[in-house]
Amino acid sequence: MSFLEITSLSARVGPVPILRDVSLNVAAGEVRALVGESGAGKSMIGKAILGTLPGAIHITGGEIRLDGQDLLALRPAERRRVIGQTAALIPQDPLTALNPVRRIGPQITRRLVDILGWSKRDAEARALELLAEVHIPDPKRVMQSYPHELSGGMRQRVLIASAFAAEPKLIIADEPTTALDVTVQKQILRLIKEMQQRHNTALLFVTHDLGVVAKICQKLTVLFGGMVLEEASVEAFFAAPQHAYSRALLAATPKYTDPDQSLTPVPQSILDDLQAQLDFAERTTT
Repeated sequence: MSFLEITSLSARVGPVPILRDVSLNVAAGEVRALVGESGAGKSMIGKAILGTLPGAIHITGGEIRLDGQDLLALRPAERRRVIGQTAALIPQDPLTALNPVRRIGPQITRRLVDILGWSKRDAEARALELLAEVHIPDPKRVMQSYPHELSGGMRQRVLIASAFAAEPKLIIADEPTTALDVTVQKQILRLIKEMQQRHNTALLFVTHDLGVVAKICQKLTVLFGGMVLEEASVEAFFAAPQHAYSRALLAATPKYTDPDQSLTPVPQSILDDLQAQLDFAERTTT
């Protein structure tokens, strides 16, 4: 049974479609990637699940179910409670995600105390436990530190610890290694996978990097222009992608075994065909 079920989700900014009839499922303990170019709608799906879409974007149809509950049918306060108990986010940029004028400890414990009703003492004990779990040395010192006193990799480890604090059943990781150097990226990806397996958490991993998908994901959904083009297991996708755009994305991925290889852009003819499909779909639904 799927823990996350999205059915025919559509969203717009004014007359402009952002998500187009998106459907996807994520089972308990599964790692699914959302891949595609910038602007494909990957992050918008995550924001729609968490209820953090910008005010100008309006959901115009569909369902988002977490553990059987239709989030879009709930009142805002109830929706925040359900999401707070069952889902969490690992954001893209740890420096902007953390409050620069608050110490690390309260930023981890706030959700446990304010949303889940934990005592301050229990929340602090949980935070220390998690900081140790994500391999941060001297967790007590880090709890008293400010974000600028930590390295980028340490800040991202703090955000991973914070995401797992309340034992959520679903975590959305939105390009969590983009702001990190390559060596630290590998460490953070290994840590996310380790934590996901240890806690048996469903993981929706937003990325444009197919190399990352190959390392940590089980299934993937390919998006273009807010529309799902292909869904497959990772093994099936890398063996034989079905959509022309998927094949072009795979061909455009740099090969680390051939550093002198020229980058291969997605052919304009494929992009033109996809845009024509989007335009036709829009004309037939308005």
